[in-house]
Amino acid sequence: MKKQWLQVYVAAVFEVLWVTGLKHSDNAWSWAGTFIAIIVSFLLLIRASSQLPVGTVYAVFVGLGTTGTVISEAVFFGHPLHAAKLLFIALLLVGIIGLKLITPEHAEAGGKGKKGASSK
Repeated sequence: MKKQWLQVYVAAVFEVLWVTGLKHSDNAWSWAGTFIAIIVSFLLLIRASSQLPVGTVYAVFVGLGTTGTVISEAVFFGHPLHAAKLLFIALLLVGIIGLKLITPEHAEAGGKGKKGASSK
């Protein structure tokens, strides 16, 4: 697995943390944790986007974050998971996997070269 994709996955985990924190923070420490999760999430996303196609990275990031947030709300806060919600999460995950699978290898490796060429 490429380091950049690992950064996207970890950024999505931190996205779940900060989105949940926005809703459930009630003291200075939980707000500080939310703020730190926002910073880590976006720094990792920016780093990964410098090497990978931005559209695919963002779609994977948001899709995984959305899925993780819905699941964590159900597991940790007792929100109901209806069959329709599970169906749409599955559909979202199929789309994420599809985007990742159709992203050509040269596009993944080409991010750095394009950046270097435009800065000369």
